[in-house]
Amino acid sequence: MPEPLKWYDDKADNSPWIDALAELRQRAAREGHCYQHVQAITVAIDQYAEKALGNRNYFLNKPYGVG
Repeated sequence: MPEPLKWYDDKADNSPWIDALAELRQRAAREGHCYQHVQAITVAIDQYAEKALGNRNYFLNKPYGVG
């Protein structure tokens, strides 16, 4: 059986690098920069998550826990 997908948890003991990526991805959409630049940053972060952590949606769509 494959290992369950990892998801970003802001309460977990993450490395500073992962926390910085999560914060940057969240802030990127709120900044007034060129849309294409923001999209390029977002895609790069998602590609890193897919390569390093095995889940392209690591920073998005966290499944709800039971209870």
